[in-house]
Amino acid sequence: MRAVTKPAKSAENAQLKEARGRGMFGRALLTLVATVAALFLSAWVFPGVEITDGATGIVGAALTVAILNALLWPLLIRFALPITVLTFGIGVLILNGLIVLLAGAIDNGLHIDGFWGAFGTALILSLVTTMLMGIMSIDDDAPWMRNVVSRQARRAAGVEPTDVPGLFFLEIDGLAHAVVQRAIRDGDMPTVAAWLRDGSHHLVSWETDWSSQTGACQAGLLHGNNDEMPAFRWWEKDTQRAIVTNHVKDAAELERRVSNGRGLLYEDGASRANILSGDAPHSLLTMSTVLDRTRTGRFGQDYYAYFARPYAALHTLFGVIVEIVLERRYATQQVRRDVQPRIHRSWFYALARAWATVIQLDLQVSAVISDLYAGRPVAYTTFLAYDEVAHHSGVERQDTMAVLRKVDRQLGRIARAAAGAPRPYEFIVLADHGQSQGATFLQRYDESLEQLVTRLCEPGSTLVLTDAADTGADFLDAELTGLATRAGATGRTVNALTRSRRSGDGEVTLTDDRRESDDQARKAEDAPPEIVVMASGNLGHVTFPREPGRVSLERLQELHPSLLHGLRHHPGIAFALVRSEQRGAVVLGADGAHWLDEGVVEGEDPLAGFGPNAADHVRRTDRFKTCPDVVLNSTYWPETDEVAAFEELVGSHGGMGGEQSHPFLVAPTRFPMPDEPLVGAEHVHRVFRGWLAQLGHDAYADAD
Repeated sequence: MRAVTKPAKSAENAQLKEARGRGMFGRALLTLVATVAALFLSAWVFPGVEITDGATGIVGAALTVAILNALLWPLLIRFALPITVLTFGIGVLILNGLIVLLAGAIDNGLHIDGFWGAFGTALILSLVTTMLMGIMSIDDDAPWMRNVVSRQARRAAGVEPTDVPGLFFLEIDGLAHAVVQRAIRDGDMPTVAAWLRDGSHHLVSWETDWSSQTGACQAGLLHGNNDEMPAFRWWEKDTQRAIVTNHVKDAAELERRVSNGRGLLYEDGASRANILSGDAPHSLLTMSTVLDRTRTGRFGQDYYAYFARPYAALHTLFGVIVEIVLERRYATQQVRRDVQPRIHRSWFYALARAWATVIQLDLQVSAVISDLYAGRPVAYTTFLAYDEVAHHSGVERQDTMAVLRKVDRQLGRIARAAAGAPRPYEFIVLADHGQSQGATFLQRYDESLEQLVTRLCEPGSTLVLTDAADTGADFLDAELTGLATRAGATGRTVNALTRSRRSGDGEVTLTDDRRESDDQARKAEDAPPEIVVMASGNLGHVTFPREPGRVSLERLQELHPSLLHGLRHHPGIAFALVRSEQRGAVVLGADGAHWLDEGVVEGEDPLAGFGPNAADHVRRTDRFKTCPDVVLNSTYWPETDEVAAFEELVGSHGGMGGEQSHPFLVAPTRFPMPDEPLVGAEHVHRVFRGWLAQLGHDAYADAD
């Protein structure tokens, strides 16, 4: 959004109020029509529902339902909020039915015999309203957000209006700069396109570190520090355990390591749906904080904005059903058309996708809008939906772009809500990394990375952690883990419901594969295996836990003479990073070697196809104490713009090659851009702090 002068802003506000008035009248009329239609349908479907006074009676009944929702719902939900969260929205459905039952008792034109008739009427009312609002492309929650959520948020925050602008960061996980450009061209991101075309924002690209994945990238973006994070998952010899970013205990440990207490969000900021919190005092759906019991506020209060709408839970339920149907349709379509590359997409994945693209999306957008009304100076939220679908469907496949359009609409919804906030706001839209597409390593060579390493080494025991990350399922598991570990009735209830889905370390894991993998990793901590093989997209690690320290090139050749030769000459592996006792870090390729410490290339440079900063990225990782013994990067085929993920994912990220290393940044044009290219998440963090200081947030004036 563009910053404007006060006179211009006054005129703009007057226009907004006039348009808002027209919009409210239109929504009210459409809501009344939808309610009348729903009551007619309910009377036809349910024997216990009866319209007694014809057309006049049904209009009166519809008005009664609307008035009760407007007057009673905000009060009811404030007291019933913990129950609605604990019951995953089922409590809301009961409240919906009770309000409809009360309307039938008050209005003589509507007769409802018993609760179940009222409950069914509430379901139909929500369904009809959702369908009509969707057809008319109307945000049915706008009045509730302004009139209910706004008052509650300001009361809770004790906020006073200010002219100091706030800054909200809206991250679209996994979206590459090149994909954004094509999406704008093709009309798939109209909100962002409008900002660019009216000159309020501009689009730039930035470059990730070697580890192009959310954990390392968000550590850099939110905390300004992603040292010692070589991948999404890795084995640490000091503690003889696996670190996996999407495990809540590991996420909390990683934040403890990188945080100095003054992250990007520490000044009364909000973290919504992120891996790390940026030291935000207000946190929701953030993996590193779900086990934190020191957070202030009563249980469930961050969900108030979502449940403030009477039919939000039902709207989400219908959205979940539609999303699952669409997912199965698109999965079947890929098989029928023999779309390549593709992977198997299970029914469980359809549920995980619905979580990321419907449930979590609804929850986080409501929370962000509440943050606007609370006048938070800074907030950061991650939209998982695009990344989740691109992993399984492909980077720019039909259903992937449909999800991107949905996310773009939510950006517009958030920006419009800012008009009612107690301070002006600027918005930055960005990605933490991109994705690169391609058939997987296993699909190409009929052999997984684990099988290849085992064949070359013939070890006695191997621990493998190459299961494909499922972002939606990860965050669902994290939320359930957080609820299950709470004290009191909440924790006991969720703990009982998830008892059979818990891994050995107590985390809720809904998928059998991940639970088995977690249990294997836990057992390996007690008796370390000979070799550990891990994967993060097309980045692979080989570690020898029984060997102390970093295993050298010379020691590897002594232990497993065929390993490095087999890895560097494999057509699916571009290069292997190891460290020599005599000459330091070296990158080995099929036809050459790049001695990083010496700056010497022998033969063909294995890093030549990965950009001008590739050597610096690899050199930095080599200096980490957590750097594995051998680090592998898959081949990148520029003619098809493809990589070979070591996980079973169509779209992947984690290493170098293709667009995974080149996310985007859409920033207000009033913010100065540095003269040098944006390389590394830590660099981008410093720029963000400078922009916050420019807006008047002096706490961030320490930017370099």
